Amino acid sequence: MKTAKPVKHVIVDDLFWKKYKQVVAEEVIPYQWKALNDELPDTEPSHAIENFRIAAGESSGEYYGTVFQDSDLAKWLETVAFSLRDHPNPALEERADEVIELLGRAQAEDGYLNTYYLLKEPNNRWTNLRDNHELYCAGHFIEAAVAYYETTGKTKFLHIMEKYVDLIQQVFGTEEGKRKGYPGQEGKRKGYPGHEEIELALIKLYDVTAKDQYLKLAQYFIEQRGQHPIYFAEEQEKRKHIQTEPTWNDDNNINFGLGFEYQQAHQPVREQKEAVGHAVRAVYLYIAMADLAAKTGDASLLQTCETLWDDVTNHKMYITAGIGSTVNAEAFTCHHDLPNDSMYCETCASVGLAFWANRMLRLAPDRKYADVLERALYNGTISGMDLDGKRFFYVNPLEVNPFQKSRKDQEHVKTERQKWFFCACCPPNLARMIASVEDNMYTQTDDTLYTHLYIASKVSMTLSGHEVEITQTHHYPWDADLTFSIHVTESTSFKWALRIPGWCKQAEVKVNGEAISLDHLENGYIEIQRTWKDGDVVTLHLAMPVERIRSNPLVSMNQQQIALQRGPVVFCLEEVDNGANLAGLRLTKDSLITEEFSENLLGGIVKLTIEGHRLKNSNALYSSEPPEFVPQQITAIPYYAWCNRAKGEMRVWVYES
Repeated sequence: MKTAKPVKHVIVDDLFWKKYKQVVAEEVIPYQWKALNDELPDTEPSHAIENFRIAAGESSGEYYGTVFQDSDLAKWLETVAFSLRDHPNPALEERADEVIELLGRAQAEDGYLNTYYLLKEPNNRWTNLRDNHELYCAGHFIEAAVAYYETTGKTKFLHIMEKYVDLIQQVFGTEEGKRKGYPGQEGKRKGYPGHEEIELALIKLYDVTAKDQYLKLAQYFIEQRGQHPIYFAEEQEKRKHIQTEPTWNDDNNINFGLGFEYQQAHQPVREQKEAVGHAVRAVYLYIAMADLAAKTGDASLLQTCETLWDDVTNHKMYITAGIGSTVNAEAFTCHHDLPNDSMYCETCASVGLAFWANRMLRLAPDRKYADVLERALYNGTISGMDLDGKRFFYVNPLEVNPFQKSRKDQEHVKTERQKWFFCACCPPNLARMIASVEDNMYTQTDDTLYTHLYIASKVSMTLSGHEVEITQTHHYPWDADLTFSIHVTESTSFKWALRIPGWCKQAEVKVNGEAISLDHLENGYIEIQRTWKDGDVVTLHLAMPVERIRSNPLVSMNQQQIALQRGPVVFCLEEVDNGANLAGLRLTKDSLITEEFSENLLGGIVKLTIEGHRLKNSNALYSSEPPEFVPQQITAIPYYAWCNRAKGEMRVWVYES
């Protein structure tokens, strides 16, 4: 199995993403720092920093927050690390260093680092892996430490986490040995986390340290999951004999009625053929499985990843790349169950889907992965934050209507973004994705460069033993005429594979003005093999008309409806443009769609206008009379930008007449 490695540290000069990255650097990071320090008025307190101060003996009080509150701070640190790459900020770096020093002071002598157990249940470590997120929090801190080391070269954070991982290695495994956590019981614990995360983080730690034990520990957690007897059942039975805090998940409705499918622990991973359970947990597991397959060349694990990918993207994914269609357990349901007004589509789930697509591209450069990655980046992820970076969606609906406020079963659907959340996993997760978006653009082998995403930028890498620099210039995703300039110190032979997106039905590629045939694409990529000279120019034109997208007929709630998509961007209707009762609007099959770039609207967007109709209101609840329609101009904006002007209705899927 030949895998490609990521190309990092791209310098982004893209109008679309540079603006988002600037918002993260100048608004989101300071805003979230205030949230972590409980400095936001009229907002749910975080207490995350204070928990560490108490654990370090530098403050008094009790633990506050969810059991995974530590992870909010970890994701903030990771975002800082990524942001410092293109927004150097000595004061921010100094603040991050101070936080890292605080982590070191809070860390127990044996390496343990989790404020919930340090402060609330110091004698009950590792007794509730199913629910209490110890290993999940450890994973996020490991990811942050790796990112901080890669950006700054500083090792303090990395050493703190290696000390913690050394402890975790002593606790978990199949070999004989003294177990820590359950005094008097011999043998290492055969457990694994209820919320996956540490698995993928350990592989990142292996990448920067080359220490085999970290890869082996990740492999252990992956391989152990779902083995029978199920560890979580044994663990729950053992908890009856120790004094521990009650947990939300110990009642008769264990795991929201889903059984161990909730944690993807119902079967060993290689036997899993369908994506089930909590959507974020699932994609984090699949990321780690893909990473492990890439490191070990495990063909059966790769096949499982491909099977699960097909299940998610062909049966359980929204047009916005939202996943997890039910509020119950924030979970996947059955094939084609994709309601628009009661869905869940957690921001973290779309972020996780983008990360998974990134890993699948390392295993196989196939546009089916890059298309989903792009769909997630331009739609279902960034919709989770308003344009100024100060309000956030946890749930990303595809329809907001007047009835939701009266329905108990849809109270999870918010009609406007929130300042913060008691469970605040999504805002920092989205921030770290935006801050590192350039890491998704390229992968390479020794002599081949794959371009997966089109983001105006400059990148340098070594190909065929020579330094190569490529500059992308364009105004994607609004305009699809792209220029690539090649800079080399001496002529260099390598293969360059450019993705032709699945949404594009007509493309043109030229090298120095000479057309390249697109008759033979390799998994959706045009491969150009040549000896490149300094000053060579590649141009790429991607036809980007507005497309009317229709669902599979088995998605019953979307029958006779269409969605509008232009390039990678999905559009929606808002009440502020179209009036109330959006369900009464109709788009005719032959209506002309006008595109206009509006520089001063919503940060600069393409706006669509269509001549359509509105269903005329009636006084009768039921009637045998045929419906009447009145003409109305309909306006559509990018889905990610909705709810940045006025609160009101919104819908992605519109009836077609």
